[in-house]
Amino acid sequence: MALLRGINVGGNNKIDMKTLKAVFEAAGMASVRTYINSGNVIFTCDTGTHATIAEMLGSAIEQQFGITVPVLIRDVNELRSIVQALPASWANDAAAKCDVVFLWPEVDTPETLRALNIDPEIEDARYTPGAILRRVTRKNATRSRLTRIVGTPLYSQVTLRNCTTARKLLVLMTE
Repeated sequence: MALLRGINVGGNNKIDMKTLKAVFEAAGMASVRTYINSGNVIFTCDTGTHATIAEMLGSAIEQQFGITVPVLIRDVNELRSIVQALPASWANDAAAKCDVVFLWPEVDTPETLRALNIDPEIEDARYTPGAILRRVTRKNATRSRLTRIVGTPLYSQVTLRNCTTARKLLVLMTE
């Protein structure tokens, strides 16, 4: 699976999912499917490391769309481990916001969670290999310290999906 960072957000970096699917297929990916409009692409690939696949797909996207898009690759076992670490009671609903902050390898460490200086009075955040899992009540969402990473070097090395999307991606990958 590929998670594309920062596409179709606020009218910026617009990418058509049908065209994106074709780009992945032209790059040699098989069984390509996209999920919602935020840069989630499920596919199979028989060769290459996560890094080489991400680099190849990033180049193909830049060539097709003329924009640089960071690409993070996760296989089904990695995503399963992340989703299984989500508490079953956590949901993205009217009461709370629940997110999976996927980490690029350079920041995939428990130290990243400590660097966020999360306030446990208003939110619960946990490191699991590959991601930070975060839940905050809707009334405290704007007080979250996670929002303070926008514009920092760390911000360019994460991509966020709500827990519902993360769970659905796992289902799609295992179908």
